[in-house]
Amino acid sequence: MIDCTSAVRRLWNFIELDLPEAERDEMDKHLAFCRRCCGEVEFAEELRVLLKDSAGPELPPDAAVRLGEFIDSIEGE
Repeated sequence: MIDCTSAVRRLWNFIELDLPEAERDEMDKHLAFCRRCCGEVEFAEELRVLLKDSAGPELPPDAAVRLGEFIDSIEGE
């Protein structure tokens, strides 16, 4: 069974349903007994909804391209 550190690292992928079935099963088993991580999941789900609901309009395509280029440039440093 996974520990809390592993569970927290997989948290967002778990919420987004973006985990392989075996890892999702491990998370489900861990969350079945770990109150701390259950609280983390609940918080992350609420935060996700809050951010989604408060999101403004999408970035214009040219701004998205510039942002992507900037992120690429700082990742390369």
